[in-house]
Amino acid sequence: MGRPGLNRRHLLTAAGGLAVAGSFGFAALGTGADALASGADTRVRYWNLFSGGDGANMIAMLDAFRKAHPGIDVKDSTLQWGNPFYTKLAMAAAGNRAPDLGVMHMGRVTGFSPGRLLDPWDVDLLAKYGIREQDFNPLLWQRGVIDGELYALPLDIHVQLCFYRKDVLGKAGLLGDDGRMVPVTSTDEWFDVLKKAKAVQKKGLQTIGLWTNDQNFQWWFFVAFYTQLGGRWFNDDNTEVLFDPDKATQVLEFLRRHVTDGYVIPGAPTGEQFVNGAPFTWEGNWSVPVFSGAKLDYGATPLPPVFGKPATHAESHAFVLPHQADRGGPANEGAHELAAYVVKHALQWAAGGHIPAYTPTLSTPAYKKLTPQNEYVSAMDHQATEPKVWFAGSTGVLAQDLGPVVVSSTMGSAKPASVAQTMKKRLTKLLASKNPMDGRTAAQGGAVA
Repeated sequence: MGRPGLNRRHLLTAAGGLAVAGSFGFAALGTGADALASGADTRVRYWNLFSGGDGANMIAMLDAFRKAHPGIDVKDSTLQWGNPFYTKLAMAAAGNRAPDLGVMHMGRVTGFSPGRLLDPWDVDLLAKYGIREQDFNPLLWQRGVIDGELYALPLDIHVQLCFYRKDVLGKAGLLGDDGRMVPVTSTDEWFDVLKKAKAVQKKGLQTIGLWTNDQNFQWWFFVAFYTQLGGRWFNDDNTEVLFDPDKATQVLEFLRRHVTDGYVIPGAPTGEQFVNGAPFTWEGNWSVPVFSGAKLDYGATPLPPVFGKPATHAESHAFVLPHQADRGGPANEGAHELAAYVVKHALQWAAGGHIPAYTPTLSTPAYKKLTPQNEYVSAMDHQATEPKVWFAGSTGVLAQDLGPVVVSSTMGSAKPASVAQTMKKRLTKLLASKNPMDGRTAAQGGAVA
């Protein structure tokens, strides 16, 4: 099936349909130097969305690349996190003004019209710079493959974690001989852990931070526990909804119980309460530098496998090649070399809490010494990801449509069973809807799941 022409109106429609405010409020950080570096004969223009600690780590990695490759001038630009970034990247690719290299969340790649707004990677050129498929988690690598070609080169996975205070859990008898939180394998065990922790925690604090009124976090938690139950979204052809309302209801009731049993203070600042002594908080791994900087005695584990099967929500930052009508030549080769270098030298990136996608890094002595990273590295093998469809991905349409109804259940304004049915209806509608980027439904997308 041919794809309709992509113009500014299509992209603005897509931007309106996909827009959601970044819940973390990241702002643009500006651009790199315009002048070609002295002595360089190749320039690589690189757009990313990294700010804060991630931004500092990326700059350090780019500086290391510049020092090792004086013949390549990297002109890096950091844009606002979330849909403002994706809108600008799409407009640049459609208008043939795209950078040589970009970064995307893996879940957004399928919806970004691969082949029109993204160019495939030259895997032979990547191999020249030491990037081989066998050095990556197989499922993670395949998430970047569309119609048999690699469109996204994984840099990391970033996961939702269960952070815990060792000082509090020690008083409650909830630490094992290894100094880590005792294993949890059922919902009964989990709520027993919360009960024991609450008995010894500071007064006036919640027992666990759950981001109860945040649609993104609540959606991420739902994805994790629905995956633990073996729940499916669609059939392999993306023509039928297989969402299981009964399993969804179990997850929604589990999340809601944290509020009804008094372990959560709705609206309370999660990270701040954890720093002040709350026993638990569920946060993304990007909170590691914050908690380590506060010099807490803490640990972090993947979300507890309360439904038996280990699975924790995971997304991935990935390098992409925004479409250029004349892609090729030294700038294209430089983009491949830069991406390969950063992926292979990701120990600096791991300091920000992310799990490097390049698996040889995980076995190095330096990585094994990182705490608490070495405690949750197993999440690489138990990724709970959104379905591979155009409307999925970080802050995408799927999270916009389903996240708020998960919040309504957790906060108590709607019944879990009713919300589960609403979720299935919305999934049915989304499956039949067309991607504003190229006018095709999920079934017409050709993605190799």
